[in-house]
Amino acid sequence: MPEPPSRRLPRRAVLATAAVALSTALTGTLSACSSANGDASHGVTLTFTWWGNDDRAARTVRAVRLFEKEHPGVTVRTSSGDFGAYMQKLATQAAGGGIPDVAQLDYRQISQYAGGDALLPLDKAVGDDTIRTSEMDKELVRTGTFGGTQYAMPMGRGITGYAYDSKIYEKAGVPAPEPDWTWQEFAEANKKIAALGLKSPDGRHVAGSNDGGTNEDVFEDWLRGRGGKLYASQTRLGFTEDDLTAFWTYFDDQRRHGAVAAAEDTVQADSTEWTPIGRGLAAADFTWDATFPGYPALLGDQVRLAPVPTTDGRAGNYFKPSMLLGVGAHTSHPKEATELVDFLLNDKRAGDILGFTRSTPPNRTIAARVAKTLKGPELAIYRYGQTMEKYGVDAPPSAPPRGDVAIQTAFNRNYQRVMYDRASPREAAREFIDEANRELRS
Repeated sequence: MPEPPSRRLPRRAVLATAAVALSTALTGTLSACSSANGDASHGVTLTFTWWGNDDRAARTVRAVRLFEKEHPGVTVRTSSGDFGAYMQKLATQAAGGGIPDVAQLDYRQISQYAGGDALLPLDKAVGDDTIRTSEMDKELVRTGTFGGTQYAMPMGRGITGYAYDSKIYEKAGVPAPEPDWTWQEFAEANKKIAALGLKSPDGRHVAGSNDGGTNEDVFEDWLRGRGGKLYASQTRLGFTEDDLTAFWTYFDDQRRHGAVAAAEDTVQADSTEWTPIGRGLAAADFTWDATFPGYPALLGDQVRLAPVPTTDGRAGNYFKPSMLLGVGAHTSHPKEATELVDFLLNDKRAGDILGFTRSTPPNRTIAARVAKTLKGPELAIYRYGQTMEKYGVDAPPSAPPRGDVAIQTAFNRNYQRVMYDRASPREAAREFIDEANRELRS
């Protein structure tokens, strides 16, 4: 699911961000001069990149400047961008000789870059407490491994959720979703909302939800709630043609009855503004907790965060890294790079600055500390995580195989064939599985 779009900041925040950017530029210029003069004691320069909105960028730069102050002689050159452009640039850098000294990574990239020798193994740094993990959940830390080796560290703890318009739910007589609500209840809620006959701003029918059939994350939650999994290994799928046919039939039936959004509206949903709920065409949307604040910011405080439906009470979602930090395999300064990773994850002052900009901090002490200052959507994220932790979810799977990015794209593409009546759910499922198996074997 995409990152929330950057929202327009108040004038004061814009000026603050500009000041940080100016400070960053000046620091970079000074460090370049220092290196040029050959001062070995002040010659350590790290590069650090990430994706995200302006607020995340401003906070991250502030935390980095604090690290520099605590580590005299180390300069960190920072850069960031939007998700799509960042991913393309990182892939280009990896193919051209090496990623930055420290880079923010998506869960789906761990196998790709670790298997391609682009990431530095972190076992030694974790073992000698250069990167401390005592305040982190062991299963969450394990998500940064590949082939039994630690290659990345979680920078946030995320979980899938469900953004819904509480006013429309109330109008339809649908109770607020509880952690044990089921996929059957979800379908019934969609039908009740569709039956209201509400009209969007452009005069079209309002459905109960977006169409989750295009989304591999939703399918994974569906599978896990039934005791299945997306991948059995790095080279083998963990589900059958029947599993996928059932999932796609479930959403296909709802779309045909107007209970979920129309095909043409689903395929345009590349940002919060363009989701069916964002355009007033649906009452709900599957999302990640980290992206949830984009919905109330766009639509108002009546949009709430709820759990994903279950199968007979068994939750299929799980806590995964919202993003991770990795160290480039070709860094000239592994000691300083791993120290930066540790600082961003475990320093209380850095935690106060970063807040929940990457969802719940992985360090439990820092998360509880920062939570005392939260309000609005960020507080809702924290409480939702506590609710799901208390309810009970299974441990996260290992990082997806190297072919997962291509498989995710194929998943969306094949269901679009169902939406446009170019294939039945079973035909599309069969073709997708064949394509996915070829990708995993390559």
